[in-house]
Amino acid sequence: MSLLFLKAMGIGLAVAAPVGPMSLLCMRRSLTDGWRPGLATGAGIALGDGLYAAVAALGFAGISAFMLEYEKPLHLAAGLFLIWLGLRSFWRKTDAEAAPGLHAAWPKALGSALLLTLTNPPTIIMFAAIFAALAPKSGFSPSAAVLTTSGVVAGSMLWWCVIVAGVSIFRHAIGIRARRWIDRISGAVLMLCGGLELRRAI
Repeated sequence: MSLLFLKAMGIGLAVAAPVGPMSLLCMRRSLTDGWRPGLATGAGIALGDGLYAAVAALGFAGISAFMLEYEKPLHLAAGLFLIWLGLRSFWRKTDAEAAPGLHAAWPKALGSALLLTLTNPPTIIMFAAIFAALAPKSGFSPSAAVLTTSGVVAGSMLWWCVIVAGVSIFRHAIGIRARRWIDRISGAVLMLCGGLELRRAI
């Protein structure tokens, strides 16, 4: 395994690790819906990070400029989406009350996490700044860009696997009342994060 891949893997891990709305979303889905939707949420986040890493590594200036030009509408979309997720979590029925099939399916969990991750264009700037320190003077070759992007996805996915595994261990030990309060608290936090995103769109 090359040193470049290991460095990129460390970057992906560092980008994923800070606690934020995406971490909360992954933990809540793992707790309430099970490890498959939780892992799918983490995979969606990792793929989003990987796409932004690819744009930064390959120097797609046009895509970067387009995303940054529409940064405010994207923050608006992210804010409304987070508020919607927060409301769903806040009023969500517990396992004992829910109808069969109500839980999020993993493809839906993956897609929603990917779209939510892609509504944060400044991530391109962050990856571009990091890769500027990693890249040789001649820039990334296509093979090096693929290797770097793969490392970012692997590092991010490693973090989400750890999170999902940790939450799943305690999932069955938490009672219905505790889950109800967790849903309400996480819903309120997600709505707060959505409100902050809406402020960035102003």
